[in-house]
Amino acid sequence: MIAIIAPARLASTRFPEKLLHVIKGKPLILWVAERLRVQVPETPLYFAVDSDRLAEVLDGEGFHTVMTREDHASGTDRLAEANEKIGADVVINAQADEPMVSANQVLGLAEMIESGASMATLATGFEKRDDFLDPNQVKVVIDKDGKALYFSRSSIPHNRDGFDSFSDEWVAQNSIYRHLGMYAYRAEFLNTFCSLPPSRLESIEKLEQLRALENGYSIQVGITNETSIGIDTPADVERFEELLSQG
Repeated sequence: MIAIIAPARLASTRFPEKLLHVIKGKPLILWVAERLRVQVPETPLYFAVDSDRLAEVLDGEGFHTVMTREDHASGTDRLAEANEKIGADVVINAQADEPMVSANQVLGLAEMIESGASMATLATGFEKRDDFLDPNQVKVVIDKDGKALYFSRSSIPHNRDGFDSFSDEWVAQNSIYRHLGMYAYRAEFLNTFCSLPPSRLESIEKLEQLRALENGYSIQVGITNETSIGIDTPADVERFEELLSQG
């Protein structure tokens, strides 16, 4: 069985209780839930929550929730706990703060796992120099077989001609990829991943996926032309509202 599980933590450092922030009359987490229900209605959907308040919002609209511990170090740990109760063979890790996920993205992740990957994720091409230089936008370098070589907040691959050579044209022409924070796992690998201690590179970059690479596991990367919006700040809400206004 394939299931979508979205880890949903009420606390948020940069944007307190953002999942309950009301956007055009509806909490953010419901925008995400309803989007997933419309895009992939055939795939079971669960929210791994740590708060009765989140559960009440979701349960009230007919969505399935699984209560998890509050003290998980990461969303992946929350995902694994929830799947102990759900029992899916393949888990799609959707983000509870990304309200623009598409069917193609979810199905693409599932297809990579069905083709033999133990862990898969998505990336999209950068088009703008400023985005490529932004440390809040994670970069991924991919090998010829579509497997991740490294993830970083730094601008990789680096052009040795210097930062002045980083133009919009250079970025667009050189297959420079931004990582999108959706994942898929085989259930047995998800449990293995969560049993590993945090790695050195993971601790430096604050990127959990580096734990897999540092321990010798591969991550298959699918390329998508459909970008998503993560709601991390009030400014992101404004961007999302603008998209909603555009229809």
